[in-house]
Amino acid sequence: MTRTTWRGLTLALLIGASAPALTATAALAQAASPSARPWLDAKLDADKRADLALAAMTNDEKFTVIFGYFGADMKPKYTRHPDSLDASAGYVAGVPRLGIPGQWQTDAGVGVATQGARQDLRARTALPAGIATAATWNPELAEKGGAMIGKEARDSGFNVQLAGGVNLVREPRNGRNFEYGGEDPWLAGVMVAAQIRGIQSNNIISTIKHYALNAQETGRFVLSANIGEAAARTSDLLAFQFAIEQSDPHSVMCAYNRYNGTYACENDWLLNTVLKKDWGYKGYVMSDWGAAHTSAKAANAGLDQESAGDAFDKQPFFAAPLKADLAAGRVSQARIDDMARRVLRALFASGAVDHPVPTPTSHDLPAATLAAHAKVTQADAEEGIVLLKNDGGLLPLAKTAKTIAVIGAHADVGVLSGGGSSQVYPAGGRAVKGLEPATWPGPVIYYPSSPLKALQARYPNAKLVYDDGTDPARAAKLAAQSELALVFADQWTTESVDAETLNLPKNQDATIDAVASANKKTVVVLITGGPVVMPWLDKVGAVVEAWFPGTAGGEAIARVLTGEVDASGRLPVTFPKSVADLPRPKLDGDPNRPDDLFDVNYDIEGAAVGYKWYDLKKIEPLFPFGHGLSYTRFAYSNLAATAARDKVTVSFDVKNVGARAGKDVPQVYVSPKAGGWEAPKRLAGFKKVSLAPGATQRVTLTVDPRLLATWDETARGWSIAAGQYDIALGASSKALVATTPVTLTSAKLPVSPKTR
Repeated sequence: MTRTTWRGLTLALLIGASAPALTATAALAQAASPSARPWLDAKLDADKRADLALAAMTNDEKFTVIFGYFGADMKPKYTRHPDSLDASAGYVAGVPRLGIPGQWQTDAGVGVATQGARQDLRARTALPAGIATAATWNPELAEKGGAMIGKEARDSGFNVQLAGGVNLVREPRNGRNFEYGGEDPWLAGVMVAAQIRGIQSNNIISTIKHYALNAQETGRFVLSANIGEAAARTSDLLAFQFAIEQSDPHSVMCAYNRYNGTYACENDWLLNTVLKKDWGYKGYVMSDWGAAHTSAKAANAGLDQESAGDAFDKQPFFAAPLKADLAAGRVSQARIDDMARRVLRALFASGAVDHPVPTPTSHDLPAATLAAHAKVTQADAEEGIVLLKNDGGLLPLAKTAKTIAVIGAHADVGVLSGGGSSQVYPAGGRAVKGLEPATWPGPVIYYPSSPLKALQARYPNAKLVYDDGTDPARAAKLAAQSELALVFADQWTTESVDAETLNLPKNQDATIDAVASANKKTVVVLITGGPVVMPWLDKVGAVVEAWFPGTAGGEAIARVLTGEVDASGRLPVTFPKSVADLPRPKLDGDPNRPDDLFDVNYDIEGAAVGYKWYDLKKIEPLFPFGHGLSYTRFAYSNLAATAARDKVTVSFDVKNVGARAGKDVPQVYVSPKAGGWEAPKRLAGFKKVSLAPGATQRVTLTVDPRLLATWDETARGWSIAAGQYDIALGASSKALVATTPVTLTSAKLPVSPKTR
């Protein structure tokens, strides 16, 4: 049955209409009666509807909804399922006679991606990288961005989006850091949850991924992420828990790696004990593409759906092998029922059943839609750009400048994007052709949003000259002849490959050094997926981190550089001075031996991820977590904190004491006087505020009790120790300006608020 036929049949069944497709089958016409299919009653809750639908399913139909196919051609190895969307992430068949739709799946968290050889099939809007959205520290903006890409997914015919990357940045060389939400569990959880809520507002399913401890790409299929329970519960797992509680993603994607020796997608402790029992998760667990290794073991351990099992796994484990396991008693009928029910519940809870996605009539979206969506991603990019250094007020750029050198990173034509499965292909085509790698994990793509052109529009009477930056001496000569020098430097990072170094590639450090030596008014604009080291930092006047800024990145960068908008991004990740300062100065594993099993010892830092590691070891970072400058100035005052049992409320005033409007991100940190935590302090809250000159805003935050607690393995819950705690307020983890004490009484908390 083709996709179009299936859609028409399903729609007719849902509305009880008479259609030619139904006349040949009297049973289907009869099934259209609402009384015959009570699970289609939208007045019932998702649990009741799932129970009713499950009871009406045959066992073969239950197996249908727990097994997925790849949605792209990989000839000669694989031809996509005929009902899948071309060049898509995957497809899971529905049950037409019951009105249960198929699942059309798309990557990923920055927009609707395209897979396989059909690289330029589907032009869509790209959000900035996930780490850039985290750098906005603005959940409302993240939710708007999620709603935008979710709408494009829906308009493209997809009802499952493989988004929600919440893995913490333990390894700054990780090739996928750009997809994630930074290094702190509260920040990452809040920001990724907001995006998931936005995506799911379109009556589609969002995943959250990659569960869990998927922190590097080298050896990602085989490494074992080894860490103690308390450390995991207080770091990576807590980020997932916060995000799940705040967004209710209808699916969790389990990771490639092993966790304490057992593959994540067949890890009973991760999937059954923590996710489903402790956290009370009601959705379904899908495997990452190629992450399933067994049938009965994985099913019994909590895996509910095998993704693209026909294309990437060694066997289609949840097809014939799982049926054989059921017949042999290695897996129970009750477990098969639970697997199918969880998928059904997600389809009902998301609205995917009641609001079927349209069948796309074209691979293109209307130009007006793309233009409107570009404004959404531009706003995200602008607030995520971080002003790291600004000596002498070099930025915003002087409006009187007559000669400006623009150097490097193809800034004359576009901005870089991250690679791998999340790659969104741009409207307007690629800004740069012929780059390598041209195929997986590439291609390397620059979006056609030129910083140079955006700056030229703002300096119509100035002379802006571009140099590609490949010859440091030539670039330095141009800089010496210019009033200002803007050096754009980038680092392509991608799924499946980690960065070998934190230094900029392609001799860009030498170019920056040469330009800065020739012109003291040098601004460096970094377009990267994560932290880099800066051996030239003392020579340059200003540094801006723009991340991978998405579809409208060039325009966003120009608006921040010229001061049309305030620089309001703040770092969601620590920038180290050197790899020697990392918990693992040498990256574990050998990329040339991808099948060799190895262990990664995350107990080195435990829960002291990112800024906590630097605090614990008293290491001075290059730029601290939470850091970011503004074009105006803010002052904090009247800090107050109250405690009532396990509830701490913090209030303070933020005032714009500068001469122009701007946005600030006051941050609250908490520390126990007696110590005993993984690190001296934890982020406990934040708020992005927008203030006119002279304006003041009172901010009140409530601290999640788990950020005051430690994990008690014996009691299997959270424990708050009695005593005095310091509540600190500041502009970053290293710029704390006020502290007030609170006294807490001893308290025992359950593992999840759902169990309170």
